[in-house]
Amino acid sequence: MAQPLNVNRKERLERLLDLAQAYRGWTRRELAQKIGRDPTKLAPESGNPKFDVVLQLSEVLDWTLDEVAQWLWYKAERKVPDIEGVSFEHLDVKSQEAHRSGEYQRMVDIAHAALDIAKTPEERARAYNRAAGGWDGLGRFNRVLHAAQAGLREHPIPSDLRLLLQTTASNAHYTLWQLDESQGVAQRVIDYYKTNKAVTDRAKVALAHSWYVLGHSLRRLLDIDPEQATQHAQASRCALEHAIDLYEELAQKIHESFGGIAHTCRGGLLETDVFLGRIDAREALARIVDTINAVVEPTSMEKGDWLESYGWWCIFGCNITLRHLTNERDLQRYMAMFTNKADEIADRLDHWAMRERVFSMQFEGRQRLFGWTGQEIPIVIDNDDIRLITGTMGRFPQFRDMGWSILNCGNIVQD
Repeated sequence: MAQPLNVNRKERLERLLDLAQAYRGWTRRELAQKIGRDPTKLAPESGNPKFDVVLQLSEVLDWTLDEVAQWLWYKAERKVPDIEGVSFEHLDVKSQEAHRSGEYQRMVDIAHAALDIAKTPEERARAYNRAAGGWDGLGRFNRVLHAAQAGLREHPIPSDLRLLLQTTASNAHYTLWQLDESQGVAQRVIDYYKTNKAVTDRAKVALAHSWYVLGHSLRRLLDIDPEQATQHAQASRCALEHAIDLYEELAQKIHESFGGIAHTCRGGLLETDVFLGRIDAREALARIVDTINAVVEPTSMEKGDWLESYGWWCIFGCNITLRHLTNERDLQRYMAMFTNKADEIADRLDHWAMRERVFSMQFEGRQRLFGWTGQEIPIVIDNDDIRLITGTMGRFPQFRDMGWSILNCGNIVQD
């Protein structure tokens, strides 16, 4: 929904009110009556309506609250001061640099500035892809999905760029636990490259990422769809092996960080192998413990895909523990070890998807402890915990009920 950048917030609210009138065929007085306001004071001077007005407008317009809010609080100034007035290609390079340095909000701002001056569908799609990368770094996965989908609406664009955007969308679906969607989109990319050889680096990255998403989506279905769990495990194993081969090739050719993603896939493969009986659960757990012993102090390690991979190995260890161990004392010992280390890595990387898994695993471990001991052991929660749980609830809709449960059963300690 395009709108000029030089209108202030009150003007945007006035336009929305006019649109609501036209949509319903109402007079100003009828609209005011519906939203419970004086007809002469529908738009406050600040342009900041009260929440009940936003809610009523969403009902009148048949829009979501998010769509109304995005229109009203659309940022008129989307420029990055120190790079204003330069070319699209320069902005694209600056966006890449921001990504490498972990400046994700800056990356989004630069991508938006690039979008404002983009002249072709391809440039706009590239800018949306950069924005998606920034939102991913900030853990705002619904916005990753929106940016990728906006890029996919641009046409015509090169096939490898379209396929890269599709893999970005599939990964956002996967992270948000929308597993049917993540599998479907990833499989489309894989099917394309079955008849069209991946030649460019961009194409090879898209293909590797698609196998990654497909493999891990199928792995997550082991407990969600138990009737077909064996088939899911076998298919996951095949997909993850493809991803490992491709990422190791990319690590040799492009950058060693791709080796870290291959390492994550190896951890997922270990989880499926335990499920399929190819390796004993305790042997797998011993391997995971040996592996994460390389990460003694995450705060002193370089950020990136390799450090992230060790965090995911901890999560895979939790899955194996909860699924296969019957000795409750051992279960609690492994769960504490793995969740503590994954939590340290998530904090080092500011990794919201990993935090979601850590909180979920800690809660499941606590539920098992209650089933074992029959005692409700309270959780001690401080202000930092509240901040992180709240942020996770905002980013992952499926986590909200669990988040409230954690907060409700915790002893909150004020700093």
